Amino acid sequence: MAPETPDNPRDGDFELVTLRNGARAVRHLGHGEVMHPSIGPWQEALRLYVDQPRLAERLRQPGPPLVILDVGLGAATNAAAALTCARALGAERRRSLEVVSLEVDLAPLRLALADPQGFAFLQPWREAAEALMREGSWEEPGLRWRLHLGNALSFLDRPLPPADLVYFDPFSPASNPEMWTEGVLTRVRERCREDGEGALLMTYSAATPTRVTLLLAGFYVGAGVSTGTKGETTVAATRKEALEAPLGARWLERWHRSSSRAPHGAPLTPEAEARLLAHPQWRPG
Repeated sequence: MAPETPDNPRDGDFELVTLRNGARAVRHLGHGEVMHPSIGPWQEALRLYVDQPRLAERLRQPGPPLVILDVGLGAATNAAAALTCARALGAERRRSLEVVSLEVDLAPLRLALADPQGFAFLQPWREAAEALMREGSWEEPGLRWRLHLGNALSFLDRPLPPADLVYFDPFSPASNPEMWTEGVLTRVRERCREDGEGALLMTYSAATPTRVTLLLAGFYVGAGVSTGTKGETTVAATRKEALEAPLGARWLERWHRSSSRAPHGAPLTPEAEARLLAHPQWRPG
C-alpha cells in the first residue's frame, strides 16, 4: 500500500487518486475499489443518473416533489449532479426535488470537499454538503437534501418518501456483497413510488446476478446506457413500459446457458428459478 502523499490524501479507509484521464476519484484502501473508475465521477453521474432518466424533463412537468433515493452517497457526486440539474432549470422547473441519501461513512465526501480543484462540481454545494454532514439536512426553495447516516439496511426498514428515482451506487457485489442481495433490493423496491409513472432504478452493474436479483426483488429490468469501458449498465423499473430496452427472450436464453445464473448472495434454488421464469417481464407486450 503506497504511503500518503499530497496527491493521495487519506481519511479513514479512503484516499483520493487521479485516474488516467486526469479526473480525481475516491478509492477504498481495503479492497482497492475506486468510485466511478472509468470516465470519472462527474461524467458518469451525469450520463447514468441525470441524462438517462431524463431528470430535467421530469422536473419541467408539474407534479408533487420528485424524490431521489440515493443509495450510497459516497463523495456526493450523483446527488450533486441531480441538484445541479434542478438548480440550473431555474424558472423552467415545475416540481421541487428532494434527495434522500444513505451512507455509512462520510470520509469520501470530506476528501472530495478538501480537493476543490479535483472535485470542482462540488464547490457550488459546499455549504449544502457541510450542513448535510453537520445537521443531516439542507434546503433552499424547491430543493431539499437529507442524509441518513449509518447502516442503509436499517433505514430501508423505516418510512421513507416514495422514490421516483433510485440511484443504486454502493461498492460492487464483490466488495460490498450485503448490499446486493434479494432482501436488500426487495426493501428498495418497497420504497419506490407505485402511482403515476412508477419508479426507475439506475445502477452501474450489468452483471447477470445483478439483473437476476433485481427481477427476483420485483423489478422489471432492462439494459442501461454505456459508460466508459462498460458496454451497458442496468435500469430497473416498477413498470415495464418505463424501460427503453427491457430484457427479453435473448437475455433469457443467455441466462439459461450462463455459469452465473444465481442471484447475489444465494444459490439458484428451484423455487427462485420458477419465480424468475414466471416473472411478468417475459409476457408478450
